[in-house]
Amino acid sequence: MKFGRVPLGEAEGAVLAHATTAGEHRYRKAHVLSAQDIDKLMAAGLSEIVVAVLEPGDLGEDSAAGTIAASMRHRHVEVRPASTGRVNLHASKAGVFTVDASLVDAINAIDPAITVATLARHDTVEQGQMVATVKIIPFAVAGRLVDKAVELCATREIFAVSPFTAKRVAVIQTVLPSVKPSVLDKTLRVTEQRLARSGSRLIAERRTPHDADVVADAARALAREHDLLLIFGASALSDFDDVIPAAIRAAGGTVTRSGMPVDPGNLLVLGHIGETAVIGAPGCARSPKENGFDWVLDRLISGLEVTAADIGAMGVGGLLMEIPTRPQPRDLPAIPAMPKVHAVLLAAGRSSRMAGPNKLMALFQGKPLVRRTAERVLASKAGGAVAVTGHQVARIAVALAGLDIPLVHNADFAAGLSGSLKTGVAALPDDAAGALIVLGDMPEVLSADLDRLIEAFERADGRAVVRATHDGKRGNPVILPRTLFAAVAHLEGDTGARHLVEAEGIDVIDVEIGAGAAVDVDTPEALETAGGMLQD
Repeated sequence: MKFGRVPLGEAEGAVLAHATTAGEHRYRKAHVLSAQDIDKLMAAGLSEIVVAVLEPGDLGEDSAAGTIAASMRHRHVEVRPASTGRVNLHASKAGVFTVDASLVDAINAIDPAITVATLARHDTVEQGQMVATVKIIPFAVAGRLVDKAVELCATREIFAVSPFTAKRVAVIQTVLPSVKPSVLDKTLRVTEQRLARSGSRLIAERRTPHDADVVADAARALAREHDLLLIFGASALSDFDDVIPAAIRAAGGTVTRSGMPVDPGNLLVLGHIGETAVIGAPGCARSPKENGFDWVLDRLISGLEVTAADIGAMGVGGLLMEIPTRPQPRDLPAIPAMPKVHAVLLAAGRSSRMAGPNKLMALFQGKPLVRRTAERVLASKAGGAVAVTGHQVARIAVALAGLDIPLVHNADFAAGLSGSLKTGVAALPDDAAGALIVLGDMPEVLSADLDRLIEAFERADGRAVVRATHDGKRGNPVILPRTLFAAVAHLEGDTGARHLVEAEGIDVIDVEIGAGAAVDVDTPEALETAGGMLQD
């Protein structure tokens, strides 16, 4: 092919290199010039034109692209007509895209004039989605180069879509005291959304204690009746013989691999019980955002085998976008030499179990409970504090008048605890390494108790969750490290941060502070027992 400026009288049959206007006529780029076109261009005053002139043996761009695309071997892929030197190929079914990268590389190595581009291997695709394109860069290409591409394409399949096959899916969710039913319910909703793209259905769910033997019994029974079993653990995988892999083996199954080089998704477990595939879901699978769980789930549903080697090869490209439950997976924020802890006093609740009166206004030794709690927070080693208001904001403000504690209002306080947590944490200064979450209705928590929690947080360099306990049972208050602040911003409903701690395997330090960790005043009887007096 020759390219360049030629006299108009020699341009008949050439390919127009650029869009050109002649009077009222506009000729598009790649238009093949006829004798009539040349007359009009001359009449418009043009004497030369930039064109591409095909030589013997050349193929025009559309012909070349169409010939190469037609020679490709593929499955469940539709070839669209050539246009402007391009042929697009689209998935004829929803599923998982696979591609022979070495064959694509070989075609692209023939000559820069010939290009093939595809989606990434194992991308999930929808029906009708473009999966590949063949593009000829110049207006024409030597036929011998096209022949080389055709010969390569004849050797083997270049790409395919493995269609989704609807599966009957069962779910096991293990339970610890820290996991709220609302978290489990949300997990089911998110899982159903994931399965919907393949037409698969969630048929059965079991909620069991976080115990390998109990999980094994449930898994053995469910595997007999379902195509796929998903296990969500209440606590993250911490060892290759932890509850989920141990349960798969105890049920008579095999573990293909525990752990994967994809983040989020590191703590996935893959195995089989008989012919039924079993996925031990990482904590991030409770989020709808893409993570390593999706990669394995979609491949299994599309009928592709997933081996230990397959999972081991996922590391390149395995550092995914962040999800709320795992912000900045390998980039921990800088922690000052002495981590600063700021307190968040939660004072927004409606005291719904009191049937009317506001428990935070109850008098303890003549002082409103919320004020007494705030004074103890301010007397502690906390570097600062904010109080989150909601219900009866004016009364709370009066009760806290004169104290050095700013008020931040949670307008959505009726929706539950998460809104107050988000409001309070968002109000903390940038140098806050931790948030000391203090409930306004715990009359027996002292300043000294708060100091013990803060000291434990400082000893851990601000990297751990610190929570109060009584006789080994978890309670309140709790300190959340800054690494969890972004996750708190995505909480919903009447949900605290406990499930984030369990799901992500963050280090937890328990500090025994005595009965104060467990005493709250949710009912009139409990308040009276604790020494309080309701005001209304």
